[in-house]
Amino acid sequence: MATTDTVYNTTTTVQEPKSRKWILVPSENLDKIRFIIKVIEVLLSFVAFVMEEVVSNCLHCGPLYFFEFVSCTAFLFTLLLLILLATVLHQRVGINCWPTLDFGYTVAMAVLFLLASIVFAAGNGQTSLERGAVAFGFLATGAFFVDFGLFLKNQGIPCRKGNNQQADRTPRPESEKLNSNGTDSVN
Repeated sequence: MATTDTVYNTTTTVQEPKSRKWILVPSENLDKIRFIIKVIEVLLSFVAFVMEEVVSNCLHCGPLYFFEFVSCTAFLFTLLLLILLATVLHQRVGINCWPTLDFGYTVAMAVLFLLASIVFAAGNGQTSLERGAVAFGFLATGAFFVDFGLFLKNQGIPCRKGNNQQADRTPRPESEKLNSNGTDSVN
């Protein structure tokens, strides 16, 4: 009876692979260098946010609150993007254009962090915590711009890739071009 169970189990049950990778780096969406840079972005924006949160008094609170919003947003959303791009979870979300999303987010965060750091540097009380938060804000800004530059260098602008319908550049007859566009060919 033991031999039939062994034969039956090995032929009819599906065996799962023993080691499943949860972290998919490098992948088509994230290489090792950009993964490390995104981790640095998360850490720097977190430190900037924590240092800003420790500030107890503010002369002009608007710049402080704007910096707080940007640093908290950068920390949380970069962490979320990092988790999604570095794991299999990005396959379960209904988004097909990860490079475009990553590119747009990175550019937006770089510009917002730069603006928030400049505004907070100009309108703070010059305490050591505020200066430290501004310094980490500028470091995070630099990390986002480095990420943006590496993205451009390695993948180019993702928005332009969708415009190239004929990627192979093979010359085609005019009637085939008309048919491929959904119109009837004229003979």
